[in-house]
Amino acid sequence: MSENVYHIPALLGPSIDGLNIDRGGVYVDVTFGGGGHSRAILERLGSDGRLYGFDQDLDALENAPAADPRFTFVHSNFRYLANFMRYYGVESIDGLIADLGVSFHHFDDAERGFSFRADAPLDMRMNKAAQLTAAQIIADYEQERLADLFYNYGELRQSRQLAAAIVKARRSGDIATTSQLAAVAAPYIKRQQEKKELAQMFQALRMEVNHETDALRAMLAQAAELLRPGGRLVVLTYHSIEDRMVKNFIRTGNCDGRAEKDFYGVVHAPLVAVNNKVITADEAEVERNPRSRSAKLRIAAKPEAQ
Repeated sequence: MSENVYHIPALLGPSIDGLNIDRGGVYVDVTFGGGGHSRAILERLGSDGRLYGFDQDLDALENAPAADPRFTFVHSNFRYLANFMRYYGVESIDGLIADLGVSFHHFDDAERGFSFRADAPLDMRMNKAAQLTAAQIIADYEQERLADLFYNYGELRQSRQLAAAIVKARRSGDIATTSQLAAVAAPYIKRQQEKKELAQMFQALRMEVNHETDALRAMLAQAAELLRPGGRLVVLTYHSIEDRMVKNFIRTGNCDGRAEKDFYGVVHAPLVAVNNKVITADEAEVERNPRSRSAKLRIAAKPEAQ
């Protein structure tokens, strides 16, 4: 499976530069996917360097570098980062990269139900072995919970109308496919923003199915603990919810932005921002890879020991 089919990394150069790679260091790519970031890291590592690539979707294993003793594929959600580092005997790391975007592979594999572009079962599981599907959420969640989901994760102002329409429609039969859900939502979606708002609704369901915000909170906290002084955290986000969480964590050590201060009012965050201004793609990159238009890159470092 080629990387071009599976996933094209956004902001690849700035992301790898942001890791400030030590040839003998230990690095983690917590969103292995098509392996683009991992291959670029391996190109800069020496024979003593180590790289661990996490992915909860076993399809990604097909992209793993063949017979490279420096690389270990970890079939797991990145929320279990610390557990697996402990399993492999890794006490600290020099850098971690996370690309929080959904791979082209998931959108293009219609049967996974990530996109409204093709009629498919409402699935959306990154890990095919997981229990919860989007269809179950649509069938079982109470109206208020659905409304909160569409508002908080999809940032849809018509979240309550959408939830009410779904609850009414499911009384007449199952809403089990992407096209059925899109049809129920259609009267409440602005025609001039149809693709955008449907994408927001599907994003909200995907985030709930895969517990994405909970996983991100857990991963960031564990990454800050694992990074050795001077180590780097590099995160690519594609929507405001995740970007806000990452920005808050770097600034305060808390994804909600609640800073803990000492007696003197000084914020003691575990990381410091390397780029105070978020890095975005230039016109040349957007032309090569339109997906990079919405990418935001944030880089942080563990302060050196005093």
